[in-house]
Amino acid sequence: MRVVYQSTYYTLYQSESERCFYVDFVQKTVKMSFCQLLALRHKVLSIPIEDHFDSDLNKHGFELLQLCNKEHLFILNTLEVLDLKSLVDQGFVLLGVSANSEALSM
Repeated sequence: MRVVYQSTYYTLYQSESERCFYVDFVQKTVKMSFCQLLALRHKVLSIPIEDHFDSDLNKHGFELLQLCNKEHLFILNTLEVLDLKSLVDQGFVLLGVSANSEALSM
């Protein structure tokens, strides 16, 4: 396995022999296909981070994240959400699959 990107809280690995990805969430490592990694990116990028700073919209500053057909559940604080957004952005850029290249191929 090779490290694709490592952030403060998370690490994204690529296993070429198994043709999959691993995301190390510190408390748990999750094995994902590329489609599941795309789903993770969609979920993470759709989290409205502004709500974490408005006590009426997100009173406690936590986000629930379910992955792989609700097989995994994570409770993330604001800093962890920001770090996961960074991991997703930078990880896909380093894999050569940035949001801009996907928009051009559609």
